[in-house]
Amino acid sequence: MAVPVIFQTIEESGLSVWIRDSPSIFAFWFILSLHAVGMGLLVGASMIIDLRILGVAKDLPLAPLKSLYRIIWSGFWIQVVTGTLLVIGYPTKTFTNPDFYIKIVLIALAVVVMQMMKNRVFSDPSLSEPAMMMKGKALATWSLVLWVGAVTAGRLLAYTYSYIKYDYKG
Repeated sequence: MAVPVIFQTIEESGLSVWIRDSPSIFAFWFILSLHAVGMGLLVGASMIIDLRILGVAKDLPLAPLKSLYRIIWSGFWIQVVTGTLLVIGYPTKTFTNPDFYIKIVLIALAVVVMQMMKNRVFSDPSLSEPAMMMKGKALATWSLVLWVGAVTAGRLLAYTYSYIKYDYKG
């Protein structure tokens, strides 16, 4: 496979070298740790809503869970920023791995489902809990499947790559 030269250009940038090679605690491992925190906020809060809609923790009122969307979006933006930095650190490893594209598609679908659920389940404050659950049951199921898939694909990125860096030898 011919690897685009742009990956080499990114890898030779100061930011990429710093992310990948710096001994600073704020480089790769810190960024990766923040990425995990963002994932916990995004996926964790989404799963709380999903599981509640699917009938877990029936004593917990559903309507107030709408406030979790602030946490979800905070986690999402942490993921976007840290994910971008991780890609800058290892562009060849990332963009030559089909698993990366699977992860991105699953995340995009999960975010669409998450927003559809917010609009369908939480937009009408006059809905009863059973009505909210009925409107959201299929979406909650899809949300769980998509988030589990995205997290799994993301974790597999560490093991499924063909190239870690650009092949400077040609």
